[in-house]
Amino acid sequence: MANLSLSLSLIFRICAFLLLINVSFAKTLKRDMKALNEVKRLVGWRLVYSWVGDDPCGDGVLPPWSGVTCSTVGDYRVVIKLEVYSMSIVGNFPKAVTKLLDLTVLDLHNNKLTGPIPSEIGRLKRLKTLNLRWNKLQHVLPPEIGGLKSLTNLYLSFNNFRGEIPKELANLHELQYLHIQENHFTGRIPAELGTLQKLRHLDAGNNNLVGSISDLFRIEGCFPALRNLFLNNNYFTGGLPNNLANLTNLEILYLSYNKMTGAIPAALANIPRLTNLHLDHNLFNGSIPEAFYKHPNLKDMYIEGNAFKPDVKAIGAHQVLELSDTDFLV
Repeated sequence: MANLSLSLSLIFRICAFLLLINVSFAKTLKRDMKALNEVKRLVGWRLVYSWVGDDPCGDGVLPPWSGVTCSTVGDYRVVIKLEVYSMSIVGNFPKAVTKLLDLTVLDLHNNKLTGPIPSEIGRLKRLKTLNLRWNKLQHVLPPEIGGLKSLTNLYLSFNNFRGEIPKELANLHELQYLHIQENHFTGRIPAELGTLQKLRHLDAGNNNLVGSISDLFRIEGCFPALRNLFLNNNYFTGGLPNNLANLTNLEILYLSYNKMTGAIPAALANIPRLTNLHLDHNLFNGSIPEAFYKHPNLKDMYIEGNAFKPDVKAIGAHQVLELSDTDFLV
């Protein structure tokens, strides 16, 4: 029995040693080395200074490049995360990044990237997080983004994107967070986005969007997981639809600074988890139904800048709502 135990222990140690050898001698995939060295030649000095050597995953002597995370797959190491933000990277979006086919995280936020997102972005089928906010990216969004079927987090806010929001975003069935605020998008928000069963946060504020938000909720059973909806500072018209009350997980509804009209439906007071309701600076009229004032969770209701009756009162202390993207990553 003792000999058997000794044999098993020896076998375990040999296997562990062989595994260590395999990891130690695993080579970085040439495809990934070539792609990131191409990026290295194009970007600013800050990044080049921290990317020493030719192997982004490290060669055993030099460490892995800053912001690069690798993983061993079989006999090779591949790049799975590229997180290079706040580095003053200038120039067009580095197309070579789209050759890193094993990427799960691409985070280039808070740089000075310009130009369009290349259509080749659709190659990154394993991508879960795409964070490009706080750049100077331009042009229309490529419909190929809709091919990133593993994507859960999409941050494109604070850029100069224009044109219509592509309906292909509705193909991102795993998507939970969609931030496209502070751009120059025009047209209507595709109603197809309502089919995203896992979407928890949608921020399309501060764009040039038009139409009635009734169109956004025309698909039965839409937005079942939605908690936060920001449509402020656009050009939406028309009234509030009764079927907004079907968004039973909704907590924040931010509609400030649009051109919406009509009375406030009492049905909206039936949204059980609603905490923040921003209706200010529109063209609403009439009275606020009493049910809103009896809502157990409603902390803030902003109503100024409308045509409500004089006796209509707000709810809450009316502090400016300033939330960052990370406030919703829960």
